[in-house]
Amino acid sequence: MIRSFVFALAAFLAAQGAVAPDLSRVNDAKTWRVIDADATVNAHIVRLKPHGDPAVGSHIGLAVLQNVTFSEGTLDVDLRGGGKTQASFVGLAFGLVDEKTFEAVYFRPFRFADEDAEARTHAVQYVAWPEYTWEKLRKEKPGVYETAIKPVPDPAGWFHARIEVTKTKVSVSVDGAAPCLVVDRLGHRDGAVGLWVDSMPGEFRNLRIQSAR
Repeated sequence: MIRSFVFALAAFLAAQGAVAPDLSRVNDAKTWRVIDADATVNAHIVRLKPHGDPAVGSHIGLAVLQNVTFSEGTLDVDLRGGGKTQASFVGLAFGLVDEKTFEAVYFRPFRFADEDAEARTHAVQYVAWPEYTWEKLRKEKPGVYETAIKPVPDPAGWFHARIEVTKTKVSVSVDGAAPCLVVDRLGHRDGAVGLWVDSMPGEFRNLRIQSAR
């Protein structure tokens, strides 16, 4: 019965042009490629921990979905970072060519409810590597490619992100609210989709990829 439901769901998503990847297979090299990170699974929740010492600079870890190409459409995922006191960075990469060439939307949960109003404006970020890092965007276009999130999600809890990608725009919504971040797209290429972390672990569940027809 359950198996029939799974097949029926897969058929429905395929008909809608959607993919719901099996996160429990993240360490299956035929389905995923884990780059510069360790991935563990617990009940369809992926915990991705990047390699390297977080105290000595940025370390990007990725779990890249094989055999799925994304250029425009919608990405949905549930994410969880390290709470208010741990500087975690967690999100999705798309248009991914390799570990140095991708676009990404990521979140800084430790900034969600920061007492400092300026720090809260760093809650969600768009980047397009290698040309447009967060440092470059913050310096040259402050307050444009990152913003606060309202209503404020629980820094230690699960939150749902919806990323809508067109040829010219990227729009980010959290927990069903109106978009908190709408930016001009700085990269436009066909590429893979991947789970993305920087320096500290993050958790993922319920990834869904809807490509534009």
